[in-house]
Amino acid sequence: MAAQAHVSETLRKAVVGNRVGHAYLFCGPRGVGKTTLARMLAMALNCPNRDESGEPCGECDSCRRIWGGNTALDVVEIDAASNRGVDDARDLRERAMYAPSEEGRFKVYIVDEAHMLTREAWNALLKILEEPPSRVIFVFATTEPQKIQQMAAPILSRCQRFDFKRFGVSDIVQRLADVLAAEGASAPEEALRIVARKADGGMRDALSLLDQVLALTGGEVDTESVRRVLGLVEEERYLELLDILADGRHAEVFAFVGRLVDEGYDLVEFYHGLLDMLRALLRVRLTPDEALDLPEGTQADLAAKAERFDPGDLVRMLAAAAELESQGSLRRSVNPRILIEMLLLRLSYMDRTVHLEELLGMLGGDPSSGGGAGRPGAPGEGSRPRESGVRAETAEAATPRTIVDDVRAGDPEPTPRDRGSPAATAAPRPEATPRPAASAAEAWDRWLEAGRGVPKGLTAFLRSATVEDLGDGTVSVSPLPGPAAERLADVGIQNAIRKGLEPFLGRPVTLSIGAAAEAPPAASRVTQSEVREDTMRALFRQEPRLKRAVEELDLELMD
Repeated sequence: MAAQAHVSETLRKAVVGNRVGHAYLFCGPRGVGKTTLARMLAMALNCPNRDESGEPCGECDSCRRIWGGNTALDVVEIDAASNRGVDDARDLRERAMYAPSEEGRFKVYIVDEAHMLTREAWNALLKILEEPPSRVIFVFATTEPQKIQQMAAPILSRCQRFDFKRFGVSDIVQRLADVLAAEGASAPEEALRIVARKADGGMRDALSLLDQVLALTGGEVDTESVRRVLGLVEEERYLELLDILADGRHAEVFAFVGRLVDEGYDLVEFYHGLLDMLRALLRVRLTPDEALDLPEGTQADLAAKAERFDPGDLVRMLAAAAELESQGSLRRSVNPRILIEMLLLRLSYMDRTVHLEELLGMLGGDPSSGGGAGRPGAPGEGSRPRESGVRAETAEAATPRTIVDDVRAGDPEPTPRDRGSPAATAAPRPEATPRPAASAAEAWDRWLEAGRGVPKGLTAFLRSATVEDLGDGTVSVSPLPGPAAERLADVGIQNAIRKGLEPFLGRPVTLSIGAAAEAPPAASRVTQSEVREDTMRALFRQEPRLKRAVEELDLELMD
């Protein structure tokens, strides 16, 4: 096996050098040759005609019995899924105490689906694995070694572990071609590649799928018959969908999904194909010169479609599509059509997605976040209009831009905290002697805007604090709860805040650090909605105009 050469070569040299271990653990996904290599190891150990390289002859009676899975005195295969109890393990332990049937032979026990054994069964086998009888070998095959780690961790230290790899597409295609040649049949390479990709690295699954196709066609395998058997959606359908998404034809999503359902396509298979297509589209967009494993002509079509999407939009589209699978809602749903339609509608509106940083920049944020370089909304160095290439006219007339313009026009009295205001952006440098503020809150904002003496790492946290003038020169600072609130108890931090605030207030300051909002009792659980509300309140404190934008645009905090 080319994909498992690291295992087969190690075992072959162990047989030749008489260094075979007493217990092996074969781990890997299904259909990658774990049981097959276990049988080959048993054949090599018991073959009387074994060559010098450790290869069994495959022709003797012992080899034929072991390879065919027939009754053999010295090689026993056990399905742990149906023989998983402690009594079965004790029976296996007692049988292993008997010597092989002939001199020079080995007793090999192949335990498939070993992760199904109970904790008690593993405990019953532990002693014999610690002190195994002479010429007795155990081979445990499993697809989930982590379960063995959880139930019987000491077992792992008694076994030599081999991790099996998935087969590559080219290896599977070559094997399928050899099987077809032996059967006197033929198939185009593209049809075999579709089968290989569907097998997802499992050789056994690929051979089973090929057998299904041969049963349908009677020997002549073509691409269309493979798609019919596997229920796959043609690339043309996905290219049609990309046009719908790029043009923003939202209403056509329902008709597109309806045609898929009417023609009998499996929506789950369509969804998995959509993930592959979006991934390929993103790769083509980022690395147009890289050759992908796609049908002839498909990469050129994807390259043309990819130019209509912004890379950032493609990343968000792929993330939104992958989220449906990670949540598992598609597999649990009795009506996957609704989920697919909602997903495609989200993808069709993806060009209207606005990052929080971009929104703040449009509201008049500092130039570094994409706002203005000299005035609100003016594109500065390092900023550019958000052009996704998707429906330029629609993006030009999108609601967020109109509302943002209204927000700018409807703010007749910008405060010093509005970083995008002309007063804030036009000043070359702060005054040497600041003008005393009218209130402690105004002095607090002006000090944070100037950035003089603000303790490192606390700027954003201090913006969210509530500041009040208590009289007699005392200023109360009430922070939000969080890890940073503990730093305000430090005397050095308090002195830095007091010294930084005094020039802007025009008088000596006595600080009074208020207690942060009490955390909920340990017995209660903070809900996700409460976390979102607290986060939004903190954002509103930092950027007051954001509250109006959220209300006007009906925005929702996603992350």
